[in-house]
Amino acid sequence: MSPPPRVIALDGPSGSGKSTVARAVARALGLAYVDTGATYRAATLAVLRAGLPPTESPAVTRAVRSADISLSVDPDAPSVRLDGRDVTAEIRGSEVTAAVSAVSAVPAVRATLVDLQRSLAAGGAVLEGRDIGTVVFPDAPVKVFLDADPAVRAARRAGDVDSGVDTTGDVVEAVAADLARRDRLDSSRVTSPLQAASDAVHLDSSALSAAEVVARVLDLAADAGFARVPA
Repeated sequence: MSPPPRVIALDGPSGSGKSTVARAVARALGLAYVDTGATYRAATLAVLRAGLPPTESPAVTRAVRSADISLSVDPDAPSVRLDGRDVTAEIRGSEVTAAVSAVSAVPAVRATLVDLQRSLAAGGAVLEGRDIGTVVFPDAPVKVFLDADPAVRAARRAGDVDSGVDTTGDVVEAVAADLARRDRLDSSRVTSPLQAASDAVHLDSSALSAAEVVARVLDLAADAGFARVPA
């Protein structure tokens, strides 16, 4: 029997704090950081650049399979390249955000990108996404499902509350509506829906700081035999 992969699976919806927590945990444990959502966003950008509707599955699959998608797995400097070009900022644009759920729902696209994600994590990694503990690494020794109250998630996405950005009114409402739309699409897709693995530890980050969540995940990692790198 093969040993379990040196992987920490961190799943959950947008705005739950996955990216901040995953990067900090990867840094503390000396592991690679893999943002699987970035692979789907890069794939979506490839589809949009090809001028394809995101719902045309065969054409979308061909476009994604022919795209060269690569990620930096350094938690201190994560980046994404598409066909040799840095698209780290571009994949976060509104056009990609609006189409990514549709592209992500194509089974052949998911199969292609899961292979990429597994290869990126080959040496040990903290992966964040929506199906890490259920599909990408179902045998991960540490599985966490991170969630938060929808209002908290919307405020986080609209702006950093601690920075003094005004996150009230129409902006938060618009972000909340978009998060609800993505939750609905991601949770209802046939292939690899957003859901917690049956053996995942649920963490609600609504009233927790990022540091508190990181500490809890590191405790779980320690219990599973992961060692922290010397400070």
